[in-house]
Amino acid sequence: MSDARTPAQIEADIVRRRQELAVTLDEIGVRLHPKTIVGDAKAKAAAAVDRTAGRAYVLANRAVSDVRSQLVSEDGAPRMERIVPVALVAVGLVGLLAVGARKRRS
Repeated sequence: MSDARTPAQIEADIVRRRQELAVTLDEIGVRLHPKTIVGDAKAKAAAAVDRTAGRAYVLANRAVSDVRSQLVSEDGAPRMERIVPVALVAVGLVGLLAVGARKRRS
């Protein structure tokens, strides 16, 4: 099998391949540059923080909605039959904590 290309075609092919290789080497140099690596790491960390914060917001929002649905009726009126016991438990816990703190000071 003989190569029917002319010396000029072979030379042009070599020049083209050298240019492609130079571009590839430049891309590798940019990818492996410490600033690029640090920038990529920062971007990944920021994305992870954003995802975590987003999940936390969704979970907190869901928890608040669940509590609200337990303490407020669909028409927005407070459900006193549920609010009063919760308030009494909260007042009792605060009282126990205050008594415990007073005993520790004595």
